[in-house]
Amino acid sequence: MSDDATSLEALTLELLRIESVIGNERALADWVEAWARERGMHEVVRAGDNLALVPRPLREGVPRVMLLGHLDTVPRSDENTPRLDDERIYGLGATDMKAADAVILQLLEHAVGHEPDHDLIGVLYAREEGPFDESGMPEIVEAAQALFDGTDLAIAMEPTDNAIELGCLGTMHAKVRFHGQRAHSARPWQGKNAIHMAAPFLSALAALEPRDCEYDGLLFREVCSATMVEYEGARNVIPGGFTINVNFRFAPDRSRSEAVAWLTTLVHDSMGAAAIETGAVTIEITDLCPSGRVVTDNPLLASLEDAAGGAVETRAKQAWTDVGRLSELGIDAMNFGPGSGAQAHQVGEWCLRSQLADSWAILHRWLFP
Repeated sequence: MSDDATSLEALTLELLRIESVIGNERALADWVEAWARERGMHEVVRAGDNLALVPRPLREGVPRVMLLGHLDTVPRSDENTPRLDDERIYGLGATDMKAADAVILQLLEHAVGHEPDHDLIGVLYAREEGPFDESGMPEIVEAAQALFDGTDLAIAMEPTDNAIELGCLGTMHAKVRFHGQRAHSARPWQGKNAIHMAAPFLSALAALEPRDCEYDGLLFREVCSATMVEYEGARNVIPGGFTINVNFRFAPDRSRSEAVAWLTTLVHDSMGAAAIETGAVTIEITDLCPSGRVVTDNPLLASLEDAAGGAVETRAKQAWTDVGRLSELGIDAMNFGPGSGAQAHQVGEWCLRSQLADSWAILHRWLFP
């Protein structure tokens, strides 16, 4: 490819140059708002550091498509100056997900002057990379409720390598705490080792097999893992407390309450009722994100697949995205976007220039045939 940036690549580089680590999205939100107003967007709704952009008046009876991207990135781990090489565009957030944000903005700009087949709305929001309850999306949903209520298909443009990914796994983080009794390690009988107490539960976790769940030929794989531990003590102390962070990635056939009940049963069955009843083991749910519906019956999905001309794969989303949140709001949603999931949050993060161009081309062909 040429070393000269296309207009889409130049816009991506501009977004990459504006630091927007989670919790510090204000400068980028200000830039996007000013950019949208300069280009004559019909409506700009802002709530905090979150924006809904409507390029032209919405039409009665015309299907409505919403493209969503988040403004934030994970914290910086390296010096990754925004730049192009022959094949890639580099920078923190290139894949996750400022390349997609640029696609959204350029499609909205095109829609100001050209009427799309489907009415178009863009939503760019803050704090996606953190806990579910701290996301900026609820703020913009409240401020632009009518836009969300009338949406026929929402596309979360998280990186999918330009594959269509339907549904999503729910995700739960829970702290399973074991409450023992501190003692000197030379006299362990005077205490109760909280780490040793956890052995039956850890064995139960290790023995779990993935549970496969199929929807319309799409396979989701439900898994549960210990991901972090904390303990109270030192190397010569019998620990009086030991905490395991458990991450449960649950399939679309479970609600959030059912996911909590499943983990509670796993702890109960491995440790025994007495451990929970006496408070020797406690469970604290620290983050809980809903799974996403699989919307294979949405007619707009079929028309998008047609516009892609058989060039993209349709598969299950083996991760969590805000498709889960949108599903809980009653909105049909799916995942599609440039960038590779394997590049998200990586040192030296990049997005393929060809994927950026292809994402724009597919959506442009769909919206402006």
